[in-house]
Amino acid sequence: MGYALGMLLLTYFGVVVLIDLEHRLILRPTSIVGAGLALGIGWWLHGPLPTLLGGLAGFGIMGAFYYLGILFTRLRARRLQAAGLAADNEEALGAGDVTLSAILGLLLGWPLIWFGLLLGVLLGGAIGLIIVLLALARGDYGRKALMLFMPYGPSFVLSAFLIMFLPSLVARFLPD
Repeated sequence: MGYALGMLLLTYFGVVVLIDLEHRLILRPTSIVGAGLALGIGWWLHGPLPTLLGGLAGFGIMGAFYYLGILFTRLRARRLQAAGLAADNEEALGAGDVTLSAILGLLLGWPLIWFGLLLGVLLGGAIGLIIVLLALARGDYGRKALMLFMPYGPSFVLSAFLIMFLPSLVARFLPD
């Protein structure tokens, strides 16, 4: 992809990660710029059809998980209220994660977006497990350690970074 385009993509990845870590948001202006960048890179690397199908698949897959998360959040809130506890209305995935998945779908193309999302979810789970274990080691036992929330955007960005910039490293972990 070349140095200049690679640095532009890395800068975009950095902006997304920093904003999501700090505010747990993926901003619309950032998403619009990212969509244009990913569409251009994806079109150049994969062609129009795999790029557009990748974007559609990324949006559709994570959109389905987003709506399942909303359902889960509502059910969880009802259970907490029934138990006399305050509901926090935290969502597992935000709409920005769905948008980011569509952007990464444009970048990775079809069918690689499937693997990119799977790797992102696995990386997010591993990072989440480390966070919970650190909280438990610090002495935050019980509900407090299990009620920590983390943004998913950095995990998806890390996944796309590994696939785009370190494909040989990713290939080592895949079966032949």
